Amino acid sequence: MLKAKLKHGPVRALGAMSGTSLDGVDCAIVLTDGQQISGFGEHGYRAYSESERARLNTALGQWDGEEVEDATDLVEAVHTEALSGFEDIDLIGFHGQTLAHEPRGRGTLQVGDGQVLANALDVPVVWDFRSADVELGGEGAPLAPFFHFACAKWIGAREPVAFLNLGGVGNITFVDPRKEKAEDAGALLAFDTGPANAPINDLMRARLGLDCDHDGAVAQKGEVETGALELFLAESYFSRVPPKSLDRNDFAEMVTLVGELSDADAAATLTGMCAAAVAQGMEHCPEVPSRVLVTGGGRRNPVLMEMLSVSLDCPVVPIEEAGLDGDMLEAQAFAYLAVRVARGLPTSCPTTTGVMALVGGGVMSLPLSDD
Repeated sequence: MLKAKLKHGPVRALGAMSGTSLDGVDCAIVLTDGQQISGFGEHGYRAYSESERARLNTALGQWDGEEVEDATDLVEAVHTEALSGFEDIDLIGFHGQTLAHEPRGRGTLQVGDGQVLANALDVPVVWDFRSADVELGGEGAPLAPFFHFACAKWIGAREPVAFLNLGGVGNITFVDPRKEKAEDAGALLAFDTGPANAPINDLMRARLGLDCDHDGAVAQKGEVETGALELFLAESYFSRVPPKSLDRNDFAEMVTLVGELSDADAAATLTGMCAAAVAQGMEHCPEVPSRVLVTGGGRRNPVLMEMLSVSLDCPVVPIEEAGLDGDMLEAQAFAYLAVRVARGLPTSCPTTTGVMALVGGGVMSLPLSDD
């Protein structure tokens, strides 16, 4: 693999994340040597327009064809724009846009060529983080756990803590900060809990023309339909032992289950499904964490947060209460992982993705002038 000419010690790494909720591109700087976090830098956000979101939506679930090519061009152009506003960057971590994820089938697809960004921005770029993990038997997701371990150390956690990301899909990382390294036995357990914001957002767009249920205002007026919730929880995914992961559209039938409900009851039921999936997932943790730190857009939904607080046996709080940025955590994760890749450190392990052994994923692309 090509290697970037990184200086010794901490470097300024810039990460970019465009998640399955299709809201936009988060960009954030982390100062790190790939093991410890030394600090956090500037960050930014570039929202997708309605037309851009529609183009990406058209390509979701596709593996090739004109829609994928169009989405690729869009992702590269928007990321180049979003990342160009940062200075003095040593390395970029570029996640790309996930269009399809089928680790037990056709693999995983994140569109966007890191070489295009490296040439345009004149900075080394690490990308294609998931393919190597999938090729070696892993789920390819979630990939943030190694960063979560570093964050637990950064905030000074002394007892196990859980990081719960509620984006389009929900995922949880159980971290035991009493371990020395993320790859140590028992340090991490991570997996996707189930659908989170994606079906709620889809419902809001289809019925009300809204991009999401802002502040849980619609769900607040409704009631959870227990029959639909029970059918949802009967899905075999929830009984599977982790690690395990999902594609954004794996539970597309959720919207069908609430199809005859009022807007408010449908929103409340989908929100209840997200919370119930998390509660089911928590049963897989080796012990009850000292607290659950919630990141992603779901932490802004007071109805969802209340449901989680009632369902779980430990405090559930927005991650900001621990001094971290819930909007930028995923982008920061890929900045951190980029440095690990550049320095030959693992980015996933058997208890985070189910991969057979420690894996350092990612492809390094250098600007043409550095070749």
